Amino acid sequence: MDQCTREVRLQHWKNIISQCQLRPQGQTAKQWMDENGICEQTYYRWQRAVRQETYTEMTAARQFPASSPSDTDVSFVEVPMQKIPSVLVPADRGTAPAVIRTAAFTIEIADSISDRLLSAILREVSHV
Repeated sequence: MDQCTREVRLQHWKNIISQCQLRPQGQTAKQWMDENGICEQTYYRWQRAVRQETYTEMTAARQFPASSPSDTDVSFVEVPMQKIPSVLVPADRGTAPAVIRTAAFTIEIADSISDRLLSAILREVSHV
């Protein structure tokens, strides 16, 4: 079988395998194959081929997770927070004009803060 034919068949079987994995809950793979006229031996042979192809692509492209992220990798995670009341109190002389304190954090606000940044901080603190 030439490379073009193999790639087309591989893509065709990737679609079939995906459809089988999305079968209704409680339905076995064999039941799904029988309903869709798919030979069980052929299905599992192509499933093995798809897995091997995927593994080969992953190792060739080195897409396995690195043992330590590089300095340029950035990721974000949403951290759920409990509603904690915040208090705006006058700051000590010589530090910041105002401090926002909660049980979870403290924000010192300097005179030089921009209106835009202060608005953003207050908006975020009001959601905590």
